[in-house]
Amino acid sequence: MNIQIFGIPKCFDTKKAQRYFKERKIKFQFVDLLEKGLSKGELDSIEAAVGLEKLINKEIKDYERLNLSKIGSSTIKKEILLKNPKLYNTPIVRNGKQATVGYTPDVWETWE
Repeated sequence: MNIQIFGIPKCFDTKKAQRYFKERKIKFQFVDLLEKGLSKGELDSIEAAVGLEKLINKEIKDYERLNLSKIGSSTIKKEILLKNPKLYNTPIVRNGKQATVGYTPDVWETWE
């Protein structure tokens, strides 16, 4: 297993995801989205696994400020996501080509 957790350090669900893997002694790599962000290739891989809409946090102010609700083009949405990592729903947990968004231990159990 090659687990990557993309998240924001202060996010409660990101902390819970880290705890989940630590408790099971499963090694993971944590990537701070505010510091490093996702690369275009990583975003494409995660989008293929979960879909673009699941990645976007529609509850934050930046969602409306950037008019994401009015943008139909997935290419433009992805460019905005790459430049504004606060827009991601977190945590994003990836295991190769598999990925989840949010705290989903029921799915992670199937990876073990």
